[in-house]
Amino acid sequence: METIQLNNKVEMPQLGFGVFQITDLDECENSVRCALKTGYRLIDTAACYGNEKAVGEAVRKSGIKRSEIFITSKVWIQDTGYEKTKKSFAKTLENLQTDYLDLYLIHMPYGDYYGSWRAMEELYSDGKIRAIGVCNFEEDRLVDLILNNQIVPAVNQIELHPFCQQKKLREIMDRYNVKAMAWAPFAEGLNGIFTNSILHEIGRIYDKSPAQVILRWMRQNGIIAIPKSIHEDRIRENWKISDFQLSDKEMTIIEQMDAEKNHILEVRKLEEVYRLFQIRFTQ
Repeated sequence: METIQLNNKVEMPQLGFGVFQITDLDECENSVRCALKTGYRLIDTAACYGNEKAVGEAVRKSGIKRSEIFITSKVWIQDTGYEKTKKSFAKTLENLQTDYLDLYLIHMPYGDYYGSWRAMEELYSDGKIRAIGVCNFEEDRLVDLILNNQIVPAVNQIELHPFCQQKKLREIMDRYNVKAMAWAPFAEGLNGIFTNSILHEIGRIYDKSPAQVILRWMRQNGIIAIPKSIHEDRIRENWKISDFQLSDKEMTIIEQMDAEKNHILEVRKLEEVYRLFQIRFTQ
């Protein structure tokens, strides 16, 4: 299992398993159990996914020591702020049947995320969280948070795949040693990514699928990836990326696939919707 060292020296698995949009709790539990049996040790969930309890059950039933599993969760928009974040975190621990998290993230840069960060810094200092970070923070918000708080985020979980490589943002993240974590390594299947001719041709050289090529490209770029699947064969396939290495030329070819724009989530546009919603329901 490949790991990556965070800026506080914590070792984090570089390849994990995500459970976004797995709303059937039995299906979620079975998928996580399959992932753990396959070898995954990083499991990524969130309060707003509604499946933390299923993840907790899967971890409990796996028989694997809690210390060997790296669990990530996130505080949602409605719970931003100091007090609400503390309460949301306590609920997350209860759902996951654990007394600590390995990584806790602010899910969106909306609302009182400064209050959330203050609460998370305290939880980190108290040993309740091994590392703290953010999701979907663009350059200005990320640097602002870093310069005005004590702890630098260990991770920024962002939309990241061959069509959206976030090169400018990643340069700034590298400057502050914030690791990139891809929440959509396969672009949610958009733009025919699984049948893409470039990825297919590279994969053919190594007898690998386009998905495996993408995950290998991320590994060689130092990116943490959390692919999701409810299919056992794909869960196993995504894990098998340690037996080949892309050449410099192949890495460059994939880098040239970058469209330099988001395909799934435009944070600024969604923020405007959030603000309008807040104004409407607070008047």
